[in-house]
Amino acid sequence: MLTDVFFRRYASRPMFQNVGQKESAFFVQAFRIINEQIWRYYGSNGEVDKNTKAIWTDIHDRLSMEIGIRELSSRYFLNETQWMGKTEKKWTEFPMNRIVENWLNAQFTDDLDADMFVKRRLSFVELAFRKREEQVAQANADLPDRLLQAKRFDSPGAGRFNLFSPDAVRAAQEDMNRVFLENMHELNERLKQAGMPLHYHNGYLQVAQDEQIQNQIEQPFWNLVKDSIWKNVSTSMANAIDLRDNGAPDPSLHAAKALESTIKIICEIKGWVSGNEKGISDFLNHLENKANGPFIENWERKILNVFCSEVRNPLSHGPGSKEMPKFSSEQVDYTIEFCMSWIKSLITRLNKSGGINLRSCNEI
Repeated sequence: MLTDVFFRRYASRPMFQNVGQKESAFFVQAFRIINEQIWRYYGSNGEVDKNTKAIWTDIHDRLSMEIGIRELSSRYFLNETQWMGKTEKKWTEFPMNRIVENWLNAQFTDDLDADMFVKRRLSFVELAFRKREEQVAQANADLPDRLLQAKRFDSPGAGRFNLFSPDAVRAAQEDMNRVFLENMHELNERLKQAGMPLHYHNGYLQVAQDEQIQNQIEQPFWNLVKDSIWKNVSTSMANAIDLRDNGAPDPSLHAAKALESTIKIICEIKGWVSGNEKGISDFLNHLENKANGPFIENWERKILNVFCSEVRNPLSHGPGSKEMPKFSSEQVDYTIEFCMSWIKSLITRLNKSGGINLRSCNEI
């Protein structure tokens, strides 16, 4: 199975010329976040948690496969014990989290490629956080069913001591979300402290540029598109940023696709789709239609129409004998930020108008 890894996405973009104290400290910190705050390898009884071991093994196997090695570090060590005056030697298997830790904190030597050395280790951090984010998202999606089940078996007389009541289930889920947000915030702060121009969001490490834009536009955007209904929006925008960061063609097209998907999803949620739409302009008309609200004003529809006709359409259609459209780096940044800002605004309006019943919208 192929796995999307950081070191491959950014293989053509040099980032790290050496491995110093900051990088080494970051890998220790990242490992401790994952090992101590996200998945504890040992339970309260001191025994290995089987589910946690399976998670660590899965991440290890996926990353080692993409790197092209059998294991990240040696799986066994020679253990010597004294018994009745004799020395006994036997090979003992490391716990999987220790195998990863030994590799993650391996000493860098000058004969190694510093850029790839760091990127491969960042790939482990990305995969671990992506795995945890998937678990949290699945738990959020399953919450309605778990609440129904808790309601069926709730004991009225148990009060606050009933750990399986709907209130307790809901509180536990809220705590899970809060803790993971804190984990992500800490990871991003640690990246900043290490001088690594990267930011984790929605399953991916990507290059962070302007800090003000990151705080005011990008992070609020990623927070809003976490739910499964916005999956295509999140994926298209992540592709746009990867393409931009690697100097690849058409990042603006992928950003425009994210905006287009957002507009269509909102129209579907609101029940405004007729099936006769011929293009994005018809969906924009639905958003402006006074009988529907309106969701956007006339001047806003005009701005979005111009963007679609002047940016999205030329990039998505063959130019024939004309020159292929080419955007400067500044224009690419602007189109991505433009789409992010509009998506953020549209989803915020949707939430204020009553939000989304995610359970009923999963098939949209």
